[in-house]
Amino acid sequence: MLARDIEKRLSPQVEVVSRSSPKEVLAMAKARAAKIVDLKFTDLPGTLQHYSVPMSELDEGSFASGFGFDGSSIRGFQHIHESDMLLVPDPDTALIDPILSTPTLSMFCTVRDPVTGESYSRDPRYIAQKAEVFLRQSGIAELSYWGPEAEFFVFDDVRFDQNQYSGYYFIDSAEGAWNTGRQEEPNLGYKPRYKEGYFPAPPTDSLQEFRSQVVLKMKEAGIEVEAHHHEVATAGQGEIDIRFNTLSRTADQLMMYKYIIKNVARAHGKAVTFMPKPLFMDNGSGMHVHQSLWKDSVNLFYDDEGYAQISSSALHYIGGLLKHAPALLAFCAPTTNSYRRLVPGYEAPVNLVYSQRNRSACIRIPMYSPSPKSKRIEFRPPDPSCNPYLAFAAMLMAGIDGVLNHLDPGDPLDVDVYELPPEEAARVKQVPGSLGEVLTALEDDHEFLLQGGVFTPDVVEAWLDYKRRHELDPVRLRPHPYEFYLYFDA
Repeated sequence: MLARDIEKRLSPQVEVVSRSSPKEVLAMAKARAAKIVDLKFTDLPGTLQHYSVPMSELDEGSFASGFGFDGSSIRGFQHIHESDMLLVPDPDTALIDPILSTPTLSMFCTVRDPVTGESYSRDPRYIAQKAEVFLRQSGIAELSYWGPEAEFFVFDDVRFDQNQYSGYYFIDSAEGAWNTGRQEEPNLGYKPRYKEGYFPAPPTDSLQEFRSQVVLKMKEAGIEVEAHHHEVATAGQGEIDIRFNTLSRTADQLMMYKYIIKNVARAHGKAVTFMPKPLFMDNGSGMHVHQSLWKDSVNLFYDDEGYAQISSSALHYIGGLLKHAPALLAFCAPTTNSYRRLVPGYEAPVNLVYSQRNRSACIRIPMYSPSPKSKRIEFRPPDPSCNPYLAFAAMLMAGIDGVLNHLDPGDPLDVDVYELPPEEAARVKQVPGSLGEVLTALEDDHEFLLQGGVFTPDVVEAWLDYKRRHELDPVRLRPHPYEFYLYFDA
């Protein structure tokens, strides 16, 4: 059945079935002596927002009536003449905040319009929930599982500024390879060389204890962690892998992941950034996203007879990702800095092909385990600067489009692209090279996102407008420091 044929019978409204009741949340908060309620949500670009109320302000009715806030002050949300909005707590996300010393009940919220009572079209979390509903109503699968691998840098000093007469940044790390000669009284060496941070043991990996403490805080927040390690770059690049979960739940957990690691870093006198490419001439930070579809407890991506043991449904899903990849990157690699990372030579997945094991391909089929339950595909171009609700939803919608329309991904590419003869390498399509290009691609190719009312035209328009006016143009209009090196003596 083609996507356009099922469009007519899909409802854009989401009915969220809670596993936890408000009464259970209040009982848990009382048992843990919570004093404050922290209401969390995400703005359109993907930054965590919050405000807090005393515990006495929360009762069972709050989970229906919500709490008011000014939507015009949130990036990508309302205009000033329609600013009143509601935050409605989701009881399934309730936990005691693992960071704060004051016992605080933390919950993610859905954004609603107080006049109509409807969920807000630009609420990223609502978009993610609609994508899950669309998947079920399409008949393809009952649920999807998501496993992001978010990389990050841990710095000891960060300074930057941009004004009419200067522009600069200075970053430093006790681990930085450039500090082998610094007077540290004493300098004990053990600094990972460029592109050799994967993965020497302590003392070269100086952040083992830091990451372990982050992992323990994540476990307090109910996030299952599978592994943590140093990553390839020098200067404190790391990765903490969380266990796969459903789409909306994984996005919630990724937002908590960022919140926890940034706050633990601050307590250690350090700063964590998920900026994709803060270092020149070393690897950037990506967020490879593992994904699979399931129905009746069966992994629909597994086929013992298929290429790399994947099914025809998985191949069609890959076809959707490859077809829509330029537009997808507007949500999955959504910053100007993302395209400093997506360049050849730094293990970056710039080739629009799929393959088993090949990490230069933008879609990899992991071969670690022969288990049917472990079979999945890994989309590698995303980076952790993205809004996970929007990025995961967009990837799912592209994959669904591929399955519904039986999109052929072509043949896999199981060779090292960098060793191909030049004439063959030139035929391999690559990801776009700038934010401007992917925004134009999204403008030209977003019908697949609108199926079932998952994304709405106003969301796409608001995203394009925000990215162009607040990110693309400001970077484009300012002189780059390296331009002085190139042109000052013109």
